Amino acid sequence: MSSAIKILPHYTYEDYEQWEGRWEVIDGVPYAMSPLPVPKHQRIAANLTSEFRIALKKCKKCTAYQPLDYKIKEDTIIQPDMLVVCKPINKKYLDFPPSLVVEILSPSTALKDRHTKFEIYQSQNIPYFIIISPDKEEAEIYKIEDGNYLLTQSGHSFSYIFYFEDCEANIDFNEIWQ
Repeated sequence: MSSAIKILPHYTYEDYEQWEGRWEVIDGVPYAMSPLPVPKHQRIAANLTSEFRIALKKCKKCTAYQPLDYKIKEDTIIQPDMLVVCKPINKKYLDFPPSLVVEILSPSTALKDRHTKFEIYQSQNIPYFIIISPDKEEAEIYKIEDGNYLLTQSGHSFSYIFYFEDCEANIDFNEIWQ
């Protein structure tokens, strides 16, 4: 059995750069990011990004981004649906942990987002992780404490204050479903 494992391809960022379409690579294994998200997913992503951009408007350090490459190591490159970064990005990809990541669940990504990516984000000590369920119209906010994520808030309609370095963002989650 071990010989079969040895012949499986193992991909890196260099390989990833050559591919067409949207992909993630986790521990050398490629995952297609298609088809594109459905309209409800896109609307929620755009609304949440807008809420963070407005809340962080006066913040000189932190910026909300829609998907961009987050290179954790040579064979692990992922694309959170949204993220907040509080340091300058000097490469064509993010190469350090952001302050917040968001995954918006879809039927094809829910298991990977809730388990594999949850573990990755937790291991990177990312302060906040938000999981959005478009079908249920619910958000789950996890905050890192002592190296582990703790669910601090969940539901449909609530406000939550995120603290980033010298900034804070008060987000009304009722606004993202509109």
